[in-house]
This record gives sequence, structure tokens and C-alpha cells, in this order.
Amino acid sequence: MMYSGQFLGANQRVILHLLDLPVAQDSLKGVQAELHDCAFPLLEDIVITDSLTTAFTDVDYAFLIGAKPRGPGMERSDLLKDNGKIFVATGKAMHDHAKRDCKSIVVGNPANTNALILASNCPGIPRENFTAMTRLDHNRALTQLALKTGSSVTDIKQLAIWGNHSPTMYPDIRSTTVKGKKATDLVDHKWINDEFTPRVQKRGAEIIALRKLSSAASAGNAAIDHMRDWVLGSNEW
Repeated sequence: MMYSGQFLGANQRVILHLLDLPVAQDSLKGVQAELHDCAFPLLEDIVITDSLTTAFTDVDYAFLIGAKPRGPGMERSDLLKDNGKIFVATGKAMHDHAKRDCKSIVVGNPANTNALILASNCPGIPRENFTAMTRLDHNRALTQLALKTGSSVTDIKQLAIWGNHSPTMYPDIRSTTVKGKKATDLVDHKWINDEFTPRVQKRGAEIIALRKLSSAASAGNAAIDHMRDWVLGSNEW
């Protein structure tokens, strides 16, 4: 998706910087080889590295997915001690080497706190250029409402997500329409309170229970959705 034109347009070539730990460099080489074999027309180059300096030199867009993953029974607060160290070092590297208008999305949980740590350690880039994952919650809410109303996600407009990417976030359909009709006229309050809201709030834990791993493809897709609409703009909420 990132190299097919759906990210920054059909004519924008991409240089991809892949950063991972030293022990994972052989795996990165495998990813590099597979990407080469896909022959993506917009993929200009692939840089694989375990160096923060190399990874963040002159980058325009930073997808910060690297963090200790959340496991069964863990809350995002459990991850803060280990992941805080990652984002201190990353913020300093971005301050020293990234472009001054670099846009960042933090995916690794606790995303909001990690984004704050990142921004605090990167004073050379404006604070408004640091964001945390919320689009995944938005996408989850879209699909749950679409399934309930027998519609497509493209039929749904003006759905909002409030709060952190955590079990306290709130999916808001008070202004939402489905095929031009008010969403609140199509579903009852019991479903909203007892099924829709808690399912969206706790969908991450549900995925972990099913996969025994944190969300992967859906989180990556949401991160690209987020960055594309931030860079190119969108008429949707």
C-alpha cells in the first residue's frame, strides 16, 4: 500500500528506512529481499540499519511502531517503564537528524505517553508534528457500526473518537450518518452502551486473546491511513 501510490500519490517515490535491533538485522535483510522481489514501481530504495542516526537522517515521515508488545493480561501502563527508554533515545536521534518538518505517528503502546516522551526529547521539531495512534479505534468503530447496520464503511460519515488509544477512549456516533440517515436512529442505546462502546474500547485485548499477539495488519493499515490523510488531507472526520 505504501509503495502503490495509495500513500502519497501515484507519482511520489519512496525511500524506506527500516530500523531494528542488531539481532534482527538478518530478518530485515529478508524483508528487504521480499520488497525487492515485489518490484514496487514507487520504491526507490530500502535502507536497513540498527543505527538511530542512519534510520532518522533526513526522514520526512516517521512510523514509530517499535515498542515492547503488549501481552495477555497487560495494560498499557505496564509497558511504560521499558518503552519510555526507547522513545527518549528516538526523540534525541530525531532532534539531531530528522527533517525539521518531519511528521511522526507513534503506534507502540502506551501510544499517547510515548508520543509525549518522543516530542519532549525532540525540541527541534514542532510539537504539532507528533501524533499518537487513534485511527485504529476509528476504523474499528466504523466496521462495528457497518456490521450492525448492514452497510459499508464508506456509507458512514462523521464518526468521531475521543480520548487516548486505550480502554478509556470513547467512540461517538451522535453526529454520524449511515447512507445519509442518523446512526442513532438505526441502532438502540443498549447496543451502543453494552456492545459497541466496550467492544471498540477493548478490541485490542480481544485481538490478543484470539491471536495471542497484538494487532499487526490492522495497526499498520491504520497508521498509513492516518499519515496519508494528515499529509494529503481528507473530507472525512
